[in-house]
Amino acid sequence: MQIPGITDPVTVPRALPPRADGRVDLVGLSRPALRELLAAEGLALGQAKLRAKQLWHWIYNRGVTDFAAMTDIAKDQRATFAERFAIGRPEVVLAQLSIDGTRKWLLRTGDGNEFEMVFIPDADRGTLCVSSQVGCTLNCSFCHTGTMKLVRNLTVGEIVGQVMLARDALGEWPSSPEGRMLTNIVMMGMGEPLYNFDYVRDALAIVMNGDGLALSKRRITLSTAGVVPMMARAGVEIGVNLAVSLHAVTKEVRDEIVPLNRKYGIAELLAACAAYPGSNNARRITFEYVMLKDKNDSDEDARELVRLIREYRLPAKVNLIPFNPWPGSAYECSTPERIARFSDIVFKAGISAPVRKPRGRDIMAACGQLKSASERTRRRAEAQAA
Repeated sequence: MQIPGITDPVTVPRALPPRADGRVDLVGLSRPALRELLAAEGLALGQAKLRAKQLWHWIYNRGVTDFAAMTDIAKDQRATFAERFAIGRPEVVLAQLSIDGTRKWLLRTGDGNEFEMVFIPDADRGTLCVSSQVGCTLNCSFCHTGTMKLVRNLTVGEIVGQVMLARDALGEWPSSPEGRMLTNIVMMGMGEPLYNFDYVRDALAIVMNGDGLALSKRRITLSTAGVVPMMARAGVEIGVNLAVSLHAVTKEVRDEIVPLNRKYGIAELLAACAAYPGSNNARRITFEYVMLKDKNDSDEDARELVRLIREYRLPAKVNLIPFNPWPGSAYECSTPERIARFSDIVFKAGISAPVRKPRGRDIMAACGQLKSASERTRRRAEAQAA
């Protein structure tokens, strides 16, 4: 049953079905968890500590999926590890490439649920859009993902596995901060990250670990629709950049397009933004604002946005997002002239308001388009292949 967007879902970790082969997947385990697992398997404490360090390096720094490649571990122990453990990745159901270079993957979990991730290359960086849930509970009316039912949270391993799978596809092992295409991560895929707080926090800790995937927290952005009670915790326990899906400046409109606003209103949300740990002019909060024709795109809306940012003294920038259409949507994108006018008003007030260039529209990979139409796309691809 779908959980209404104005209700805080109580997310209880579920025990996932075990692998068919009975092995334990190591992806998603922290170094202490690896050590504890090895100790439980009978290794002496010193050996468990050493082997955990070695496994961590091979899994998260070197990206190996085969224990046979771990050359600094004795052959008999590698064989034992291969019998008992696995180093998995999400299953790739469908990989698509846009004409603009954007890549989208339809992925499947071990229990058969499907979700998506997107990689967006640019001249000076590459951004991976990572999902945190299968489906979504927020019901944002302009968002294709919001029309899905929430199935379950993605686990730590399933979140980290997306980053590792992208590294596989880009050939970016071993981990190195120099010359890699995948430079940034945004938690803006399917789901509300703050409704999967523990798993997202633990996954990003692995991603940010300097001995592993080694992505700086300054290169990671977490996006929320405004789960106010969790925002301060996110700042303290995760510490990455914050993006807020604002999309409207009046209660009437935001109640319609972001139903969570009925629980946590604009004033409460902006107060939480003002209190977000670590925000300053060098590390501004990003407000995401989808441009909907005749809904939230007037000059008055732009001026009210400026007023609110000033009232709460927010170190902020605004990303204006042309609405990306999807089948059955009730909205249209604002005209280019209206978007430019809106941006100009905000810019002239001294607040950065760039217009985001739509990417991956031809493969339904643009902002707000992940659902997926993946099931239909996959069936069409299978029919064509047949």
